[in-house]
Amino acid sequence: MSGQRLRWQPLPKGAFTGTPWSRPGAIDGQDPYLAWAEADDFAGYARRHGGHEPLKWLPIVIELAPNVDVAALVAASSTRWLQIPRVYLDLRHRLPGLRYCSARVTSRFFKQLRQTPAFQALIARFELGLPVGQHTHPLKNPCEPFHLSTPRTSTATPRGLRGPVLGLIDGGLALANAAFLDARGRTRVKHFWRQDSCYGGPWPGQNHHGDGHVPLDPARAGPTPPEMGYGHTLDAAAINAAMARFTPSGGTLDEDALYRHFQLWDLARPVNHGTHVMSLAAGSATPHLPHKDAASRCDLIAVQLDWSNILDTSGGAMNVSVLDALMFILARCAPTAELVVNISWGTLAGPHDGSSILEAAMDQAIELLGGKLQITVPAGNAYQSRTHANAELKPGACETLHWRVQPDDRTQSFLEIWLPESADAVAIEVTPPGASEPLPPLKLGQAGLWTGKPEGSRDAHPICGLIVPHRSALGAHGTCALLALAPTFAWDAHTATAPFGDWQVRVINQGQHTWPFDAYIERDDVALGQHTGARQSYFEDARYDTSGNLNSFVDDPANPTPIRRSGTFNSLSTGQRTISVGGTRRVFDPGLGALSRFARYSPQKPDPDAGRPQRPGVKKVPDTLQPSDDNAALWGVLGTGSLSGSTARLAGTSSSAPQEARCQINRA
Repeated sequence: MSGQRLRWQPLPKGAFTGTPWSRPGAIDGQDPYLAWAEADDFAGYARRHGGHEPLKWLPIVIELAPNVDVAALVAASSTRWLQIPRVYLDLRHRLPGLRYCSARVTSRFFKQLRQTPAFQALIARFELGLPVGQHTHPLKNPCEPFHLSTPRTSTATPRGLRGPVLGLIDGGLALANAAFLDARGRTRVKHFWRQDSCYGGPWPGQNHHGDGHVPLDPARAGPTPPEMGYGHTLDAAAINAAMARFTPSGGTLDEDALYRHFQLWDLARPVNHGTHVMSLAAGSATPHLPHKDAASRCDLIAVQLDWSNILDTSGGAMNVSVLDALMFILARCAPTAELVVNISWGTLAGPHDGSSILEAAMDQAIELLGGKLQITVPAGNAYQSRTHANAELKPGACETLHWRVQPDDRTQSFLEIWLPESADAVAIEVTPPGASEPLPPLKLGQAGLWTGKPEGSRDAHPICGLIVPHRSALGAHGTCALLALAPTFAWDAHTATAPFGDWQVRVINQGQHTWPFDAYIERDDVALGQHTGARQSYFEDARYDTSGNLNSFVDDPANPTPIRRSGTFNSLSTGQRTISVGGTRRVFDPGLGALSRFARYSPQKPDPDAGRPQRPGVKKVPDTLQPSDDNAALWGVLGTGSLSGSTARLAGTSSSAPQEARCQINRA
């Protein structure tokens, strides 16, 4: 690559949306991930260049314009090109004025946005979900205009659960574990929804042949919940009946056989994240937690996230999956229920000011329910990961970020650069590893692709994309520039790959004002028990302290490095009304203060680097704290393993959040 002159190629016209992405203004107000996905033919979403059926439906989340609700959107659209789960209409009397929903859309939806101003005026913004598997198919029983005039019918029990109720949104949920049974040996899980319709299937980074999808059997996994239109649901009666079937006379429940019957194959593993989390929130006989409190007796509603959320840790599916999960839980509770929902999941990139669509939707739901809903979320585990950079750009100054992208990374990598309002004079310049000169700098309103031809291919495929809109659908304040990279390795020789190494990203202030900015590398690790080939990239800087000395685990305000631990925060946890929970050590040395009290991976409270210039509204400090390590030597806390009577130790603020959820239930 040395000596080669590099240049950007224009974004192509979207084959699905029909959006002319290279036209001036086309990227403004849009989701840059959608522009990138169309540019690389959705290759990062378990698809291949050429040789596959065209997409027919895309999942999205929608924020409606002020004074517009879901009923108005349904009345103005057709299920031929926009389908919304029926739960959003079922809940309209409890959530009046709700401005958020998920949907599946065809290419006609985007044509309507371009050609029908009245329809366009209904929608403030939307974000792409994860178009894989069932999410590229139409819903069953979506909202129809005639539903607007029909009486609302209950989708659960006649009265719904009255509470206190714990709602859990996670993966790997052992619903028959003894920790979740009542005094009569029956499950406390009153409703269980698994969002996936198949097991297995392709994913970026995996060496596989065929699609591998195995449809679930409704006779075993349960029917599709009509108000959601996808996935499979079980109620307590079905769970208890199956438990009785797999309990021999005078014997004990064969949990392995039960989970095989339910096709919950992941519960064959001894440890599952969701089971551990639910035991901390509401399990009985959980170490270090009360055994006979209200939480250990409360009703449970469990949602097992779509498999794509487990495999893709960047959170591409989270906006749709979590919002739908929250609505499913609400639909099964009475209006008077005291409901606490725990979501021990998250990502690293995003606006970090609570203005993402999912965070704003959770905030509005909490507000509309007037204190009957609390949502606990972890503050994040990436404090030492070097995935956040922050700097202040004075007039004429620039900041060079060194983004270390690893070899053998079989998934795409993303870097988001967030700028405040009116930072129009900022330009971004990218130099790939091994290049003797950078690609031309791009300013707000511009975008480009750097392409290459894989072996044996006639067509150039995107290796890197830089999309710099004036406004972004990803947040309500300022804008987000997205730098997206292809994987650095692929099993298929015909797949374009990006060079690994030091990607230099220069953020240049060509104006007369001083601007702070934040850069966030998106999460790209491997979830518990998975093998996706993902490898987390990170920032490098010689001034960043990696010595491992006691004071090297917090930011020194006097250190000029742009890499900051402060501000490395779960992007799902920066809302105004949700409760973010940081991680501490159960036993620590008070004489050492914060250095001994906090888990190494957790954001701290108060912020040791609070004086650093920051974009308005950014959240860097947890709302509250709960233990996530036992002590400095013994990381993690004990919770329930997959099978009854087993225990497992997991570290992370994913364990802190459910303990706060338990406190909230007990207070209720």
